[in-house]
Amino acid sequence: MSMIFRISILTALCLFCPYAVAQNTTGATHTTKEVVASGVVPDEAARSAILTRLRDIYGANAVIDRLEVGGVVPPPNWTEYMSKLLGPNLKQIRGGQLQVNGTQIALKGTVSNEAQRQKIVSDMATALNPTYTVDNALVVGTSAQSTLDQTLSNRVIEFEVGSATLTPTGAAIVDEMEAAIKRLGSPRVQIIGHTDSSGDRMSNVVLSLSRANSVREYLIAKGVPEASMSALGAGPDRPIATNDTQEGRAKNRRIEFRLAN
Repeated sequence: MSMIFRISILTALCLFCPYAVAQNTTGATHTTKEVVASGVVPDEAARSAILTRLRDIYGANAVIDRLEVGGVVPPPNWTEYMSKLLGPNLKQIRGGQLQVNGTQIALKGTVSNEAQRQKIVSDMATALNPTYTVDNALVVGTSAQSTLDQTLSNRVIEFEVGSATLTPTGAAIVDEMEAAIKRLGSPRVQIIGHTDSSGDRMSNVVLSLSRANSVREYLIAKGVPEASMSALGAGPDRPIATNDTQEGRAKNRRIEFRLAN
């Protein structure tokens, strides 16, 4: 029976911003990265060694154990090599998957630059003996934040006057943002609502949060994972233009998409 061991690196949103009214899905105050280890390993010692290594890299609470034990015959010193293979540079991969089938290693995901892509695979090859092969399917991606910014392209997502109801034009822009977010692998995104300075500040903060939540709920209905998004209302506190002109106020009434750290 062949041996297959997979690690999938996923992300789950848990974000709180103290500067304005904020909402998230868990109420916690930290960011969590989930690492799913699945497949079949030869024995309990291998399972323990792999999980220990992953917990050292990502933290004990981040590792989800779906490994099964038994029914496979490993190559010599397989567990030792797996412990060496799992290095901290795996954290540089976004949307990653590491698959091990005996001495065949397959690596997928997105990294920031070509030098990073080559070094990750070079370090893996150094950790293994020549009987192992590494299929490098890592790709160099553009900045996720740049992708979001370019998709929005300084356009204003419109709502009905004084409400959190998207206009058809606003919904069409959000549809484009949904496609971009999914293309990036549904990263952690903070949706921030902004208003101009007209009227009562706290009313504006509440309206901005309602609009951010409206966008978030629209995206959830379109299939973007609920846990990957949080909503925040900044009200009039972060203008990008003057509030002294109609044009400036229109620019300040906006929705912003920020990649969460």
